[in-house]
Amino acid sequence: MGMNPTLPSEIAMAHAGESCPPEPDSTAGLASKTLAQGWPVNGLRHPAEGQTNGWYIWAGETFSDRPDFFEPICLEHLADLRPEVLDYLALPPGWRFLISPDYKDVWFDANLLNLDGSK
Repeated sequence: MGMNPTLPSEIAMAHAGESCPPEPDSTAGLASKTLAQGWPVNGLRHPAEGQTNGWYIWAGETFSDRPDFFEPICLEHLADLRPEVLDYLALPPGWRFLISPDYKDVWFDANLLNLDGSK
């Protein structure tokens, strides 16, 4: 298994200049139906809200805005299903990642901070 997702991350420090690990009892959104697609794995982080930590993770090239695309998952189960994402979970809200066995990209997307759709 990768690092503890609730501890500071070197990846977050290198890209964002800060580490913002999710709360241990928080949940992420996982598009579990896409996991069979394998790679790439995509992640984006909105601001935390309620018990969610703001992370939404899916595999493959296709993203859907269907309300049932993502399902809540606790960090422990996420670690079992996609351990390679753990090192990225301390990125603060507004950050995204795209990883595959031979490619890694991390970038800031200010639109992720506007949950109400305003600019």
